[in-house]
Amino acid sequence: MPIQHTISGLYLITDDSEANLLLARCEQALRGGVRLLQYRDKKRPFAKQCEIAGRLKQLCQQHGALLIINDQIELARIFQADGLHLGQKDTALAEARAQLGPDCLIGVSTRTPEQALAAQQQGADYIGVGSVYPTATKQDAVHIGLNGLKAIRAAVELPIVAIGGISAAGLPAAIDAGADAAAVISAVMADPQPDCAARELSLLFRRRQPLPCGSVLTVAGSDSSGGAGIQADLKTISLLGSYGSSVITALTAQNTLGVRGIHAAPVDFVRQQLRCVLDDIGADVIKTGMLFSGEIIRAVAEEIASAATLNLVDPVMIAKGGASLLHRDAVDALLTALLPKTYLLTPNVPEAEALTGLSIRSAEQLEQAACALQQMGARHVLVKGGHLPGAPTDLLRIGSHSQLLTGPRIDSRHTHGTGCTTASALATLLSQGWSLEEAARHTKFFIEEAIRSAPQLGQGHGPINHFIAAQKLRDRLARFANREDIEE
Repeated sequence: MPIQHTISGLYLITDDSEANLLLARCEQALRGGVRLLQYRDKKRPFAKQCEIAGRLKQLCQQHGALLIINDQIELARIFQADGLHLGQKDTALAEARAQLGPDCLIGVSTRTPEQALAAQQQGADYIGVGSVYPTATKQDAVHIGLNGLKAIRAAVELPIVAIGGISAAGLPAAIDAGADAAAVISAVMADPQPDCAARELSLLFRRRQPLPCGSVLTVAGSDSSGGAGIQADLKTISLLGSYGSSVITALTAQNTLGVRGIHAAPVDFVRQQLRCVLDDIGADVIKTGMLFSGEIIRAVAEEIASAATLNLVDPVMIAKGGASLLHRDAVDALLTALLPKTYLLTPNVPEAEALTGLSIRSAEQLEQAACALQQMGARHVLVKGGHLPGAPTDLLRIGSHSQLLTGPRIDSRHTHGTGCTTASALATLLSQGWSLEEAARHTKFFIEEAIRSAPQLGQGHGPINHFIAAQKLRDRLARFANREDIEE
């Protein structure tokens, strides 16, 4: 396999966790998408290091990842590691190559173009570059910034691994500045959900790939009028360039005037649909919509628990015409079974009020509701504020940070399917390597255009225009993807 294709994606460096905890976290992270795992251990006795390295080798083989040993040639030789990583003050590269042979990947940490060029001339297979951002993991690290990364990218032809302070917020800029891979420690190892953290980071490398490049599984109800539910989801996913698969939880008889009937799918059949898709095609992101009953919600939560995906939950509770779309036992199941597995929750104001018991009348209360939903288990939250007066303002809560997304209010009754379409657009953009913040901003634009160009169908809440909006969003995404100015 060519080296430039080998050294790419998410590169995890182990921390000083207790051995069993370290192994458990590494296994979860590998399941989440880690492609290169560096075992770094400066404290344990050599015999214990051998025990851990042997287990890590097995885990890497199971998940198709490469095991790289930090500095210790003997440990790399004993376990026939795929690679060895050296610092500027570690063993000389020539000595490591002589002992480990030509097939062992050898990387060298650098922080200047001169150091990177020297490593390339000495026969390194890849270059570690950093610290790109300030980091608490290594107190003596020199912060070179994105400009330093760009300078080294311009100087060498080898694959580059960005190191230092990498997070989901900073990784997109590092990739855009030239990183082929990114090394992380605490962003994954210290996360309570290492598999989710790894999946979030690994998907960001999709931003370099041509479309179609992502896959989204939607688990939702069927809308006979075609404006919402499974139909809106698949339109959005396909038009924006990812592959869409579906699990139908219920059939609805509805049109723009309202819902006339709901027929739930048997729970066992919902499970069977999920297993068929996940066991074969798989998914990068799973988006759930109308799940109808507590029994179906619990079944979905159980089936997706072991899937290495980002789970985006749109808690579809009430249709535009006012009909309830959740069985009375479903809210408790949503809170207890599904929210703890949720990467992003996307309620509108009435849904957020129903889930939290809070009254929402302002931007401050949007944030209070988002924080409450995080405390209930959601990793990130987007509370859609279109039901509030004034310009429609959404609140995006990413970890401990909140930001408001505001756009123009478009005077139209043709808004059927905006909630489903929002969630599906977010899921699609995440599957293609856009960060959550980027995906939310692009989705806001997409929904505005879809409402503005609505085809004026039906006598009630008519459908939006997925086709025209997708054309405009694809043009917008192309402009963003081709930008050359990388901010420091």
